[in-house]
Amino acid sequence: MKKHKFKPQFVAAFSALMGMVIIGTVAYHYMEDWSWITSLYFVVATLATVGYGDIHPTNDGTRLFTVFFILIGVTVAISSISVIGTSYLAKREERIINKTRKTDIK
Repeated sequence: MKKHKFKPQFVAAFSALMGMVIIGTVAYHYMEDWSWITSLYFVVATLATVGYGDIHPTNDGTRLFTVFFILIGVTVAISSISVIGTSYLAKREERIINKTRKTDIK
């Protein structure tokens, strides 16, 4: 069985993305007194720039937090998804090349 080895860029990108999700979820849970699921839903909708508008911050402190969370979080999310996607495509390309080489040898 082949052991998968993740590149440091992939680990850093995934960790940064999950860190933003966790920080946002915990912050909204306590700042807005939302359930964990509602907080997670709001964070994912915000980081994905969907912004349904069905829930929103209700006090000035949370709105101020949200401004910075959007500016930092969307940047981190886009960068992380780009790195994760690039890593996936590079791995796929490597598998295809290796498979082609094996067939050429036969």
